[in-house]
Amino acid sequence: MSNPNGPYPGRQLFLGLAAGGEPVFAYLVTGRNPQSRERKAVRVGDGIRIGPLGHTEYDPLRHYTAVRFDALSGIAVVSNGIQTEAIFETYRLLFNTDSAPARGYMKKILDGAGAEPDSYQTPRIAGTITYRRSAAEPVFITGIITGGPSASTYRIKPEPGGLVGVSTYRGGMESPRAFDPDSELPRLQFTGKTAEDLAKYLFEISTATYQGQDIRVCSIGGICARDGTWSLYIKNQHE
Repeated sequence: MSNPNGPYPGRQLFLGLAAGGEPVFAYLVTGRNPQSRERKAVRVGDGIRIGPLGHTEYDPLRHYTAVRFDALSGIAVVSNGIQTEAIFETYRLLFNTDSAPARGYMKKILDGAGAEPDSYQTPRIAGTITYRRSAAEPVFITGIITGGPSASTYRIKPEPGGLVGVSTYRGGMESPRAFDPDSELPRLQFTGKTAEDLAKYLFEISTATYQGQDIRVCSIGGICARDGTWSLYIKNQHE
């Protein structure tokens, strides 16, 4: 199988359920130019950060917290930029006040962030696996904002073994175009059992080159146990 968004999805995330019913997420980072490829994912406390390989100057569009999670509630957020922390704190507050985790909250945050201020107006994407304190079933929400004025958000209801996601680009290598929020969301079927299985699976199906260079930067897999504990695995191109 190849990546459902084509050879160049840019940044891509998936939310869903493992075959055993456990909530899972996956995140992929790809890059066409050397600056984008010279990065790696690093575990930092209760999150994962995308950072430089060496002492490269900080760039808020390339270096950011990609994952935040909370073992007490089981909440996890994955995104491609500055919106990660705001979304995480919002849905954790909703959980702590036993308020409904509606997708409108993610929409407001993405609307406020807007697309990235680059020549492509790269979309900002995000996903959360969250809960209401008085309910045991997880709620899956993902969203995207392109160059338009308003974000699109989606409530996902995956089946075991099914993942649904969104990406920054449609997959064209030479002239990347923003993912169309009105198109069908990309899907994956996942038969593995661990975070390592998921991260490596997404990494392997995303093999692609640009000007002779492998575009894959990293992939991240996460799976949540019944007690809310998250197991994470990072697959970096540059270990």
